[in-house]
Amino acid sequence: MKRIYMDHSATTPVDPLVVDAMLPFFSETFGNASSLHSFGTESAEALSRARKQVADTIGALPEEIFFTSGGTESDNLAIRGVVPFNAGKKHMITSVIEHPAVLNTCAFLEELGHEVTYVPVDTDGVVDVDELEKSVRENTVLISVMHANNEVGTIQPLEIISDIAKEHNIYFHTDAVQSVGKIPVNVNDLGVDMLSISSHKIHGPKGVGALYVRKGTTISPIVFGGNHEKGIRSGTENVSGIVGFGKALELASERLEEDSLHMTRMRDSLISSVFDTISDVRLNGHPSLRLPNNVNISFKYVEGESMLMMLDMQGVAVSTGSACSSKSLNASHVLSALKIEDDFIHGSLRISLGRENTMDDIDHVVNALLETIAKLRAMSPLADK
Repeated sequence: MKRIYMDHSATTPVDPLVVDAMLPFFSETFGNASSLHSFGTESAEALSRARKQVADTIGALPEEIFFTSGGTESDNLAIRGVVPFNAGKKHMITSVIEHPAVLNTCAFLEELGHEVTYVPVDTDGVVDVDELEKSVRENTVLISVMHANNEVGTIQPLEIISDIAKEHNIYFHTDAVQSVGKIPVNVNDLGVDMLSISSHKIHGPKGVGALYVRKGTTISPIVFGGNHEKGIRSGTENVSGIVGFGKALELASERLEEDSLHMTRMRDSLISSVFDTISDVRLNGHPSLRLPNNVNISFKYVEGESMLMMLDMQGVAVSTGSACSSKSLNASHVLSALKIEDDFIHGSLRISLGRENTMDDIDHVVNALLETIAKLRAMSPLADK
C-alpha cells in the first residue's frame, strides 16, 4: 500500500543532508561547547556557524539568536521573560487563535496576577487590528501574535501590528514556527522584537529551536544554570541538534522559492479538486493570505476522527487540527474563533503538504477522500441520502 504523509505542520521528515551534517557531532566532535580544550572549541565553532545560519535566514544578527529546545520553549521564554520582569507593566495582548504554547503561558501569567487581553479574529482568521489597538493600555508591555496560524494557515498583518507596538513603546513577539521556511521571514521587515522558530517543522531534528531577541530588548531567563547562551537559556547546548537546525534553515532558505511554488500548486489543486468532486465542504482560513502548504477543509455530515482513521487505513496521514491538541475531544479553539458552524468544525481536516509530496499524491488523496466521505455519509443519519 502506498503511504502518503501530509501532516507536515505537525512535523517533517529530517532531510538526509541534515542528517549528514549532524552525524559527526554524535561521536567525533562530541565536546561540550563550554569546555576550553580543543574538543570544546570545535563544538563552540559549530554553534557559531549554526547561529549565523539561523540569523541569516531571518535577517538578524548572530548575537540576537538564542538556542532553545523548540518553539514551545521559545514562546515561553519570550512571554515569561518579558512580562513579569517589567516593573509596573502587568498587561499583555495576544489573539484568541494562538498556539497553546502562547495561550497556556498567558493563562499561567493570569494566575500570577498579570492581565491578558485576547483579541478576536474575523471569519478568515485575521486578527482584528482595530480591536488590538483599542486594547493597548498604559501598562501594556507585550503584544504576541503568531505570524501564520498552525491550523488554518492564515498569515497575520504583522507589519501593521508592529506599527502599533512601536507607537506605544510595546515589545512585539511572534510565533513564526509555521512560517519560517515556507514564506519569506525577515525580522526587520516584520518589525518584531522577538520571534520563535522550531527545527522539526523545516526538515530538521526535533528538540531544537531558537528565539530571536532584538538588541535592546530586556528579557530575563526562565531557566537558570551555567550561564549558557549568554545567561538567557542555561543548559549544555544540544550541539548535534543545533547543527542540524542550522543546516535545515540553510536548505530551506535556498529552496524557499522553489518549494513555496511547488506546494502552492499542490495546495490549489487539492482545494479545487475537493470542491469539484465533493458537496457540502468549506475551506477554513483566508483564501489567499495563507501558507502555501496549508489546506484546512471541513466536510458536513462526517466526523473528523473517523475520516482520519479511514484515510490512515488507505495510507494517507493527515490531521484533524493542530497535532498538539489532536488527542483532545474538544472542538478546535481556532475554528470556533472563526465562528464556523459545529457541523463543519467536527468534520474538519488539516492537510499540510511538504516538499516531497507530488501531484500524484494529490490525486491519490482526493480519491481517498471521495471514498471516505461517501462511506461516512452513507452511515450518517444527518446526510441527505
